[in-house]
Amino acid sequence: MDRQLTLMVVHAHPDDECLSTGGILARYTDEGIRTVLVTCTNGEQGDDQGGVKPGEPGHDDAAVAERRLAELRESVAHLGIDHVELLGYRDSGMDGWETNAHPDAFANVPVETAAGKLAALMEHYRPQVVVTYDETGGGGYGHPDHVQTHRITVAATESTGIPDKFYYTAMPRSAIKQMFEMMRDNGVDLGGFEPSDDFGTPDERVTSIIDVSPFVERKLKALRAHESQGENIFLLRMPEEAQQRAFSHEAFERKINKVNAPGHEEDLFAGLRDG
Repeated sequence: MDRQLTLMVVHAHPDDECLSTGGILARYTDEGIRTVLVTCTNGEQGDDQGGVKPGEPGHDDAAVAERRLAELRESVAHLGIDHVELLGYRDSGMDGWETNAHPDAFANVPVETAAGKLAALMEHYRPQVVVTYDETGGGGYGHPDHVQTHRITVAATESTGIPDKFYYTAMPRSAIKQMFEMMRDNGVDLGGFEPSDDFGTPDERVTSIIDVSPFVERKLKALRAHESQGENIFLLRMPEEAQQRAFSHEAFERKINKVNAPGHEEDLFAGLRDG
């Protein structure tokens, strides 16, 4: 391989880097692989101080963005990520919010415009492996910014042709079912949320399951760094045993493979390493 092994992970908001990819970012950094996190928005539509929600009196978009980017820097330090690139777009808010209509919202930016910025980063870093969400924004999440992140990453990958391997994050349905059963058994308050039978990624689409169990504590520290959004991160309220199970493996659906890698793999860089 004539270029440095590089992982590029593309996420929508500050804090998204932790749950589905925090383990691989920490693991591959420790293995000497260059890691690049691209965060598309500044997270303006998160909670403000005191839990003030977007649209409520006292919510300051600019202050929220500043705070969330500071939390992102702390999270990145825990995970050991080598490079962070901010596209700087405005958080669109959850699907159906009035903020979806803001002209500067990330979801309203022409795909070719944002994809061009991401393509320039791919040209600069030359990542062999790129990871982002599937077309639903990640297991059926449907957040406008996650869907837009998917769109621009697919477009940049196709236009540059640089990545040798391209992945979507995955939440295997069987694992989700087991996790929620464990949480119910442990009396975790799920706020009335009950995953539907089609929530998550069908197991047959999952091609790659990565063991990141040595990095669970670093993932948790990174997640806790996003303190201002802690009320929204129910996984932090799970019992320790459930956290260990939920955070010890990360799953992916491989969409592009230009190298000799197995159909089911335990390493996103399978087929890319020397020897």
